Amino acid sequence: MAAGYAEILRTRHAARLLTGTLVGRLPNATAVIALVVFVRSGGGTYTLAGGLAAVYGVANAVGQPVLGRLVDLYGQPRVQLSAAMLSALAMTAFALLGTGSLLLAYGTVAAAGLFTPPLEGGLRALWPGVLRRADQLHTAYAMDAVAQEVMFTVGPLLVTLCVTLWSARAALLVLNAIGVLGALSVALSPPSRAWRSAPREAHWLGALRSPGLLALLAAFLCVGMAMGSITVASLSYADGHGGDAVYGWMMAGLGLGALVGGTVYGARPWAGAPERRLRVLVALLAVCYLPPALMPGPVAMVLLSVLSGVFLAPCLACVFVLVDRYAPRGTVTEAFSWLVTTFTVGASVGTGIAGPVVQAGGTLWGFVLPGAAGALSLLVLLATGRALAAPGARAIPAATSENDPNRAAQPRFSSGDRA
Repeated sequence: MAAGYAEILRTRHAARLLTGTLVGRLPNATAVIALVVFVRSGGGTYTLAGGLAAVYGVANAVGQPVLGRLVDLYGQPRVQLSAAMLSALAMTAFALLGTGSLLLAYGTVAAAGLFTPPLEGGLRALWPGVLRRADQLHTAYAMDAVAQEVMFTVGPLLVTLCVTLWSARAALLVLNAIGVLGALSVALSPPSRAWRSAPREAHWLGALRSPGLLALLAAFLCVGMAMGSITVASLSYADGHGGDAVYGWMMAGLGLGALVGGTVYGARPWAGAPERRLRVLVALLAVCYLPPALMPGPVAMVLLSVLSGVFLAPCLACVFVLVDRYAPRGTVTEAFSWLVTTFTVGASVGTGIAGPVVQAGGTLWGFVLPGAAGALSLLVLLATGRALAAPGARAIPAATSENDPNRAAQPRFSSGDRA
């Protein structure tokens, strides 16, 4: 099982790009918990902490596709490094100034979110040019999805460690400094410096002019809603079955399930069209969201949480392949950034809906929501079958460098070979 992953990591530059991207994304992965801890440590209210976290999330959702388009236009190093520095400086200013001035607090947090570098989209744009063979791409995307689960598990632990050793202010400063180092490692790597976006047709919609991409974004808005709603439902369940400890185990179970599912999915080749495979994976994801509605005891509930997470990473890995396929030429980084934004917005919407539903109908209905959101995602994929009909093959990687000495050796395989 591990042979495919090991082969990719042995590929020149692959380990550096993956590690650097994960390290560079730590400030974003830990921002919400770090902000809440910092505000509360200074005596601020939960309302203020939640407001700042919301502003950061909205700004991040707005900034990702904008910065992704700039990467496609001007290359990775210039945009990624500038954005990483601006985001870190803004969060440093917030950490040093505190919440004495609400205008400055909200402004600096908004700037930190807005300028978060689009490292996710950047890495996925680099994979086709780094890998040797077409059949490695879906494994790389699966490894990418699995690595995200590790990061979102380790990130909060790092915040706790920094707070324990130093302070909540130090956690913000240290994690953002580490994030800049990660972005620096990626942006200065040969693949990032050599990468050039394919020539693009001038169009104000950019990546969003692709009907297939719009269909994928609509479907994963619903998957994001499922993720957001299940966190609220799990919190409601934990309140009556052991409190924070049970909630922590349930969230860890979701991450573990995604970790296992993504690892197994990426360890083998898959035949057939990825469009069809994505519909099957989303259907399985929706079905596996339903068993927690049985609300058994805490131990069984944690196991059901693991089941709920199993098909998330495979869905993400599959949609990464399709986003790269349906992105118009010259917009691949922007397209992946739109996926990040859509998923984030969906999670926020799911959280916002689940709160009133749980309040009015109880925990049971909170657990019905993720399954319903998953089913809605499947319906979107089925309804947009024409837009997701296999497109004509286009050569990838979508971007290369005219000055890259290894250009002739880079893989040139058609999108139809990727599955």
